[in-house]
Amino acid sequence: MKIHEYQAKEVLRKFGVPTPRGIACFSVDEAVEAGRKLGGNVWVVKAQIHAGGRGKGGGVKLARSEEELRAHAGTILGMQLVTHQTGPAGQTVRRLLVEEGADIRQEYYVGMVVDRVSQRVVLMASAEGGMDIEEVAANSPEKIHKVAIDPFAGLSDAHADEVARKIGIAHSALPQARTLLQDLYRAFDGTDASLAEINPMILTGQGSVLALDAKMNFDDNALYRHPEIAALRDLDEEDPAEIEASKHDLSYIQLQGDIGCLVNGAGLAMATMDIIKFYGGAPANFLDVGGGATAERVTEAFKIMLRNPELKAILVNIFGGIMKCDVIATALVEAARQVSLKVPLVVRLEGTNVELGKTILAQSGLATIAAANMADAAQKVIAAAKGQ
Repeated sequence: MKIHEYQAKEVLRKFGVPTPRGIACFSVDEAVEAGRKLGGNVWVVKAQIHAGGRGKGGGVKLARSEEELRAHAGTILGMQLVTHQTGPAGQTVRRLLVEEGADIRQEYYVGMVVDRVSQRVVLMASAEGGMDIEEVAANSPEKIHKVAIDPFAGLSDAHADEVARKIGIAHSALPQARTLLQDLYRAFDGTDASLAEINPMILTGQGSVLALDAKMNFDDNALYRHPEIAALRDLDEEDPAEIEASKHDLSYIQLQGDIGCLVNGAGLAMATMDIIKFYGGAPANFLDVGGGATAERVTEAFKIMLRNPELKAILVNIFGGIMKCDVIATALVEAARQVSLKVPLVVRLEGTNVELGKTILAQSGLATIAAANMADAAQKVIAAAKGQ
């Protein structure tokens, strides 16, 4: 689950991470009033969407007067903000963050993620703050410094200081940087986060270390332990189809292609999308119906996929282990009849009761296209999508 910048900063502040003072706003008048409450004569108006690159897209503006603050808030609020992470359609800005201006002397990047290989949280830091870290990683990987954190000991003083020195933190600011990094880890660990990113972390003209920006994502499977985090969910920032899918315990992600995928198991779903791409097709979605798919769940899966106007064919790829092939075949038949399926349907079944499953499909009267294996299924669904 993702949250907005202002929400991430609220979480970080609870763990001691210093941030600029700011106020979330939902209207132009609220933005102007926020500037008055914050005081000073320089404010930053930031669009709040679940995507990076907001500044490049025109979603972050500096205001040096109340008139400028009002004008920037009016321009940004309600705009369709397009960044490299939103896709070409962009995202509607419904919230703003108005912050006090900061005297920036130096910018740094700091982030934490879970490394699946070492099975530890990894601290990453770079002197290239304020830039797209993906670009730095691709072009100058030596500028990113990493340390794997011992889950029992936490982020030690020695490791925090080592990373801070490598990215050029001045000796006078080292104690502040050490505390910020350790507090960031405590926030990451204490909220079951999957990502915690500060880009940039800054050194101010007064020698203070601050989190000027913040991004946090959380493990959905741990949200039951954090109702206060779950309450921060903004459904306006999520795909309606994905929201609907979550109500039926379906793991669904909308993509840009035209071939729908209905698969049981996340690994098989990924492999299915890969092989479609390998043979020149484009998946329209990731969809894992799970190991206990019922007719109702499969029906909802079809309904969600069919809402995509770009959909031209569907590939059902099932390995019958926990979910037996005859059960899924029966569910497919019932679901296809309920939704009046009108796009080509390619089905590949393998595993427990596979022959019975194939018989059920063959006798159903549905115009399914049987596939012998994954390669055959991919090639057939791509041909069907092209009308061949």
